[in-house]
Amino acid sequence: MFAVLRPLLATCLNLLLLLPVHGQLPAFSNGFYYQDISNGDAFFDRVHLHVESPQPAVSATRGSTVTLPCHFHYDPEPKTPRRTRVKWSWTPADSGGSAGETEVMVAMGHRHRSYGGFRGRVRLRRSEPGDTSLVISELRLNDTGRYRCEVIDGLEDQSVTVELELQGVVFPYSSPRGRYHFNFSAARQVCQDQGAALATFEQLFSAWQDGLDWCNAGWLADGTVQYPITEPREGCGGVALAPGVRSYGRPHRLLNRFDAFCFSASIKGNVYYLDDSSGLNRTEAAEACSLHGGRVATVGQLHAAWRLTGLDRCDAGWLADGSVRYPISRPRPRCGPPRPGVRSFGFPPASRRFGVYCYR
Repeated sequence: MFAVLRPLLATCLNLLLLLPVHGQLPAFSNGFYYQDISNGDAFFDRVHLHVESPQPAVSATRGSTVTLPCHFHYDPEPKTPRRTRVKWSWTPADSGGSAGETEVMVAMGHRHRSYGGFRGRVRLRRSEPGDTSLVISELRLNDTGRYRCEVIDGLEDQSVTVELELQGVVFPYSSPRGRYHFNFSAARQVCQDQGAALATFEQLFSAWQDGLDWCNAGWLADGTVQYPITEPREGCGGVALAPGVRSYGRPHRLLNRFDAFCFSASIKGNVYYLDDSSGLNRTEAAEACSLHGGRVATVGQLHAAWRLTGLDRCDAGWLADGSVRYPISRPRPRCGPPRPGVRSFGFPPASRRFGVYCYR
């Protein structure tokens, strides 16, 4: 009998040795106990921390100031104020889900610190108790993605995410030598050269929903190659496939070559057309823009002006990449196809004479 009781007695003895010599154990009743260095010992009985955002997604314009809403509260509210730590982090839209989170800002009380490209551009709004909304100024093209608002109080840790999207336009871009000349790195660079960035899948999908139909496949920011089809036809996947965004998967980023789908957000300046009676060659076009205090517009700037400001001009003009294009918001006879868009004359010889689209 003693041999049977020996393990039980040993267990009881070990439990007694674990009891504190001084003080009393906290009473537990459907709550939890933790030790928080900043707040001291705290016992919450059915008290919960809640973190919420009234907007799961926010859309803004390039160069503007945007607020990503986030609020927290306790249920029920504690009798004394709590010291909380707030952390905002970010997953870029062009990561394709492969990149980890990057810290944007950490704050506790009146102390805060921002990181990386967000340094000096972010702050907490704090318009009322519990308001931890993130304010980002001078919004950039690559600020898009998923932001996570995390509130920490001791062992309590709750968070919510907010998607940040930019208002803009997706456009396909091909090399002057013809289609399918860009590997992934070159595609990213040509979009940057046009004042744009490689489009995300979400941006291309939204453009397809708005009617974008393009049969050439192009790189996207996540390394996939896709193309949008609203009118199925032979040579573009066939008539048997339903309309949609067709995918080539993830080709080799260095060896495989395609076009690019670029995304251009709104611009701060103004795009306008210049001409004279005999037209301008490419060199004269650049000089004309310079004399008016501007420079030749990029393809991205012309697309943004067409889509976001309604620029409508049935006159072909030089652009900075050596192409000749014109924007049509109100389709009409002798101005191209019967739908809005930016028409292209391709890349004519530099001696040809056209007008020019300037940016100032």
